[in-house]
Amino acid sequence: MAELEGLEFGKSDFVLLDEVNMEQFMENLKLRFEKARIYTFIGEVVVSVNPYKQMDIYGKEAIDAYRGRELYENPPHLYAVADAAYKAMKRRAKDTCIVISGESGAGKTEASKYIMQYIAAITNPSQRAEVESVKNVLLKSNCVLEAFGNAKTNRNDNSSRFGKYMDINFNFNGDPTGGHINNYLLEKVRLLRGGSEEMLGSLHLQKDPVNYVYTREGAASTTSNNDRSSHRAVLSALQVIGFSKEEIDSIYRILGTILILGNLQFETDSESVQVVGSEAVSHIAGLTTTEPDNVTKSLLYRTVATGGGEVIEKGHTEKEACFGRDAFAKALYERLFCWIVARINAVIEVKDYNPVLHGKNTVIGVLDIYGFEIFDNNSFEQFCINYCNEKLQQLFIELILRQEQDEYQREGITWRHIDYFNNQIIVDLVEQPHKGIISVLDEACLTVGKVTDTICLESMDAKLGQHPHYTSRKVGQTNKTMEFHRDFRIRHYAGDVTYSVEGFLDKNKDPLFQDFKRLMYNSSNPVLKEMWPDGQLSITEVTKRPLTAATLFKNSIVALVDKLGCKEPYYVRCIKPNEMKSPVLFDDARCQHQVAYLGLLENVRVRRAGFAYRQPYARFLQRYKMTCEYTWPNHLMETDREAVEAIVTQHGFQDDVAYGHTKLFVRTPRSLFTLEQERAALIPILVLFLQKVWRGALARMRCQRMRAIYAIMGCYKRFKVKAHFWEVERRFTNVRNMADYGKSVEWPTPPAALAQFDSITQQLHRRWRARQIVKNIPPSDMGEVRAKVAALGALSGERKDWGCGRPWERDYLSNVSHNTSNFIRISKELRNKDQYNQVLFSGFCRKVNRFNKSTDRALFITEKHIYKLDPKKQFKVLKRLPLESMTGLSITAGVDQMVALHTSSQDDVLLYIQRGELCPNQDRIGELLGTLIDHFTRVRNAPLPVKVCCSAVQLHMRGKPKSVTLETKAGQAHADFRKNRDGFTLLIPSN
Repeated sequence: MAELEGLEFGKSDFVLLDEVNMEQFMENLKLRFEKARIYTFIGEVVVSVNPYKQMDIYGKEAIDAYRGRELYENPPHLYAVADAAYKAMKRRAKDTCIVISGESGAGKTEASKYIMQYIAAITNPSQRAEVESVKNVLLKSNCVLEAFGNAKTNRNDNSSRFGKYMDINFNFNGDPTGGHINNYLLEKVRLLRGGSEEMLGSLHLQKDPVNYVYTREGAASTTSNNDRSSHRAVLSALQVIGFSKEEIDSIYRILGTILILGNLQFETDSESVQVVGSEAVSHIAGLTTTEPDNVTKSLLYRTVATGGGEVIEKGHTEKEACFGRDAFAKALYERLFCWIVARINAVIEVKDYNPVLHGKNTVIGVLDIYGFEIFDNNSFEQFCINYCNEKLQQLFIELILRQEQDEYQREGITWRHIDYFNNQIIVDLVEQPHKGIISVLDEACLTVGKVTDTICLESMDAKLGQHPHYTSRKVGQTNKTMEFHRDFRIRHYAGDVTYSVEGFLDKNKDPLFQDFKRLMYNSSNPVLKEMWPDGQLSITEVTKRPLTAATLFKNSIVALVDKLGCKEPYYVRCIKPNEMKSPVLFDDARCQHQVAYLGLLENVRVRRAGFAYRQPYARFLQRYKMTCEYTWPNHLMETDREAVEAIVTQHGFQDDVAYGHTKLFVRTPRSLFTLEQERAALIPILVLFLQKVWRGALARMRCQRMRAIYAIMGCYKRFKVKAHFWEVERRFTNVRNMADYGKSVEWPTPPAALAQFDSITQQLHRRWRARQIVKNIPPSDMGEVRAKVAALGALSGERKDWGCGRPWERDYLSNVSHNTSNFIRISKELRNKDQYNQVLFSGFCRKVNRFNKSTDRALFITEKHIYKLDPKKQFKVLKRLPLESMTGLSITAGVDQMVALHTSSQDDVLLYIQRGELCPNQDRIGELLGTLIDHFTRVRNAPLPVKVCCSAVQLHMRGKPKSVTLETKAGQAHADFRKNRDGFTLLIPSN
């Protein structure tokens, strides 16, 4: 390994550090990351740092390099661990497992995919079709599980919000014959993206995820993934695994139901609660093949059986209806995810296995699970995740110690006891019957009456207040970092975590009403019916209270630990180097925190407590024989062990080593480093001597010249910089007292070294000038100022007259001089109907209709819609266009009032704004576009393109391209449109 990775890349195994402390550990980790060495060993454990870039270390050549090699023959890599686990399974017929852990964004899922790809690549050399089919399904299952179990979060584009444990079964030849997946889903709301317009239309869905409550937050952040190609990959994977067309269709229908459910709203009508709008209920009923009346009834009522067997319907409050809706949506997703996992298991599980006929069946398990989490606000999910990691850490320490002990026993080395922190006390704090936190939560959920989270916290304080790893504000009243009646703190092995008890009971209970279960069971869709078998029970049947979420999670983790405990473990510890997804940034504090809670330093100490380094005699002799006169070039002793003893004796390391049956054990890394240093000194000694003399002479000559050059350059640069500073100070001494605040002052030309500084300084001066001017503007005028600035920037001097010098009224139709009482009435009606808050612009205009005829109309624009009104019919609304569909504006460079409003549907609006009555020459084009641009920039956070045309204005009407030209006509009383062959001509009066 040292031959392939030089000392400039740091220590490839943390066990070989000079001293085991956090400083040296972090220094080595950072050095290797900066040198693009993202993997480092701790014995058989691989520490992986997410590189946030594609690395050329996973191809066929890399796979061939690691196939069948020992763990330390090559540089650290995931392939080394995968091959070690595979060899142990195949050679010793022993079940093995690879445990991958780390926080969100640390690269766990990618690591599990590379391990699966490596195992697939090295198995089935005879290319048997049935084995290839099993491998293909195992690899494709990753794609499907990621699509439904991962989410886009603030911290990670593709964050695994579930834990996955996959057992891969191998026959006696070492070829995969099947597998089984266990999932540990914590969060239950996901997003379907990348579907075709036709498919989304059949599901009554829109393409933009922002339109749905459950997907709005994830859609707000950008992603590097191609949603459409990812969607095709998932669809292909489902078909390869064996999902039928009807089953895939059912999956889409369930996802559509969940998204529509999230947008469902309720309103209180007198004493009862109603669903807002019947269309959504009809869509849900259609997608789930149930009756709309039954859907409405399940959403608004809860059927309850009394003690006497009487069945009554209890109406929900608005809050209860919302709670039931969300619980139903989450349960739909959870059951869908579990059903998908069960269907994959049904395909990949080993069938008709007979150990007598088929030989011993061995297993490699791959665990990809969430890592320890400490956030500013830690809730029930973090409590479960951290409990899971406590269990895994306990297993990790026990198995590592057991591995060490087994190797010492095999080699005949005396084992000495190692003291380490046993976190069983923390595990008991959480899971102990009748006393642990989960037991207290379950007891609170079973208690009749109104039991709140605060009451539950008080019960925990009473039962656990004396526990050394538990505290709260009530228990430790001097600790002001926690809130009364809200927070409790657990001292985990990875650090103290403060949990907010708010929501613990709701998340721990089964919040789903039986009515929803019966509704889904009675669906005509067989897939839905299969997912909800508990819906067949009638309301009067007595059922056992379902287990709580915490108990179910605890039982699954206990079963997982039992599975792992009977296998030989290999570990991949993943670290997230920064929060910016940067391939070059290494956040020391962030990484140190992860090293601490992953227990990596403790792992090194456990490894070092015995013998830090071990190597077979033949390999040790081959590497270090040149350091001893009795073994160079070849030894004459009877065995390699005797030759190794000669090397050790010559260097005086007798007290630092132990001799096993096949290996030499070295206690401290210093002995090994001494051998490495002597070896490095002997081999290149002559070459280095010649090189150093000549390189020294060249370096001295070059150094003398460079010193002279830099001395001259430094003096000259300092003079030029100081001279520039003095000149700037002289010219701008009195700018505060100038009328234009220094606008007329000419800036001196800076030296090249200060070019960027000069640019920034000028920008700062301009901003200061702007501040001096703006601070005198009244706040009431700032809206108009912003609009005028927006118009000025958009026009860029291409239009001479745009109304900058007059006040902008915006809402001209509401002006009393127009006698528009009907308009005021209509605007109030529209405000009540469309709930708009602000009128952006209104006025009379001349508009071309769909029959190419121009008519007088009124234009009314709010922050939500663009309205076309008929002033001759009491301002009747003729057309309503969503403002968000507007994609840009086109105007001319002249003084006319024509404007084209471009829309995303390519049905643009062409109109001519009629000038004001009080001021005949009043230009309103600048006012219209300035107001719209300012609104789009500030409120919608999106640009609104404006095109100033010097000749013809181009637009589309009903998808067809049109061209509008201008013509001055004598005798024309008012500006009007006339149809021509290419579109329209705007006739403008000549006076």
